[in-house]
Amino acid sequence: MVRCAVRFCVAAFAFVPVAASAHVGAGDTHGFAHGFLHPLSGIDHALAMVAVGLFAACLGGRALWLVPLSFVSVMALAGIAGSAGIKLPFVEIGIGMSIVVLGLAIAFQLSVPTLVAMGLVGFFAIFHGHAHGVEMPQGMSGLFYGAGFICATTLLHAIGVGLGLTIGKTGPVYSPRIVQIAGSIMVISGVAILTLQ
Repeated sequence: MVRCAVRFCVAAFAFVPVAASAHVGAGDTHGFAHGFLHPLSGIDHALAMVAVGLFAACLGGRALWLVPLSFVSVMALAGIAGSAGIKLPFVEIGIGMSIVVLGLAIAFQLSVPTLVAMGLVGFFAIFHGHAHGVEMPQGMSGLFYGAGFICATTLLHAIGVGLGLTIGKTGPVYSPRIVQIAGSIMVISGVAILTLQ
């Protein structure tokens, strides 16, 4: 998962400038970069997306790729809706709650079916995707901007999965405790983000 995400991002960085200069100029390259930086520039987005990967790693099996894929897919659709001007209430609360809920799921090492986990992260992806779409600057290519935030999100998920798999190698004594600490930090961070809104 981590290697695939890195390869995807490297390919995207290599392809976008060529595509942009071959068709419509440097504006789309800027759109990709802006989209890529958007999830990374907000601690709320970054924490939630790493949490999705960590949650998937805790579940293991097919959840390793299905849970992040669910988030990315729903986020992309919500991003399109947001950029089209479709309104969605409580976006900031939804983003903050995603960190709290996923943090709790990680801290308590919640074991749920993969389909349930996909539904949970997919629900929260609506808020993240909508925020990305609404905040797309005027006159920027939606395709390249979207490719940017999808690439960054995939990379953050991969970091979370890699973190989870690495923690799992610490053994049966330390691994659960480290996971609990990581989840608890996310819960505290999510509550702080919600409080400061």
